[in-house]
Amino acid sequence: MPQTILPRWRGFNLLDMFTVKSNGNFEEDDFRWIADWGFDFVRIPACYTLWIENDEIGRFHEPMLEKVDRVIRLGEKYGIHVCLNFHRAPGFSVNPERTEPFNLWKDQDALDAFCLHWTMFAKRYLGIPSSRLSFNLVNEPMNPDPARMSRDDHERVMRTAVKEIRAVDPERLIILDGLTWGTDPLPELADLGVAQSCRAYAPAGVSHYKASWAGGENWPKPSWPGWMPDGKYWDREALERFYAPWIELAEQGIGVHCGEGGAFSYTPHEVVLAWFNDALDILTAANIGFALWNFRGAFGILDSGRSDVAYEDFKGHKLDRKLLNVLLSH
Repeated sequence: MPQTILPRWRGFNLLDMFTVKSNGNFEEDDFRWIADWGFDFVRIPACYTLWIENDEIGRFHEPMLEKVDRVIRLGEKYGIHVCLNFHRAPGFSVNPERTEPFNLWKDQDALDAFCLHWTMFAKRYLGIPSSRLSFNLVNEPMNPDPARMSRDDHERVMRTAVKEIRAVDPERLIILDGLTWGTDPLPELADLGVAQSCRAYAPAGVSHYKASWAGGENWPKPSWPGWMPDGKYWDREALERFYAPWIELAEQGIGVHCGEGGAFSYTPHEVVLAWFNDALDILTAANIGFALWNFRGAFGILDSGRSDVAYEDFKGHKLDRKLLNVLLSH
């Protein structure tokens, strides 16, 4: 049975609040073009240090919060759902650009800060319907490790944060990323009444070829289907097996969305198109929506810097029409 809890939102990640040095100056044209092409979803991976002052965890910086407000207004203006995500949460991020002073999964003061920030947004956006705004609590919790984050630690933190948000706004749609960087679903939280988010990066030998942050600099050039650096042969059937636990979760009445997916600019373009078409076929058959990482940039449809694409000029940008067409066909 296909997923029916969430709309099959389709769109992109916008990265203007992604790092500690981001300025939060989102481009209205991005929203306009996304809507013009028929998409209806943006995910905003954000860094919490952008909206605090002088590194004081409980002192909020109103000018940056107003930039978050503007994103939500732009979503309303263009009919686009906004999913606000903490890519860097107090005490955790997969991005190594900053060392956190505490551990979200082990330290009470980190959990208190996490809840403080999410309840601030819950109060700020109280009354905005979940059809327009969702909260994606923390990006890509890692593979469970007793020393850094056990599965029980993750469950405790998520249950606590959801309870705190719902005390302010019982109606807010909450989305939780799967464990192991978004790849493993969370059946232990099926009773919580939240949605869950998967990823479309498998296999990494395709999606992260030559990506230094993933160790892909020396991987062999991928083909699709083909053998991957993990020693496995990946084809459409392998992808079906990869997504099966997520589809099973959806069949249990849990909302599922794919919050990120795509391939880095060094992956041969024809491989990207064939692989991503297969992945999106599988997700679409299950009525699971998706958000490409990213819109503009090395995984995106605009200004991706690929050497093997005949780009189309689009309002001063370089448009990957073939990749856009793959997205539009799903």
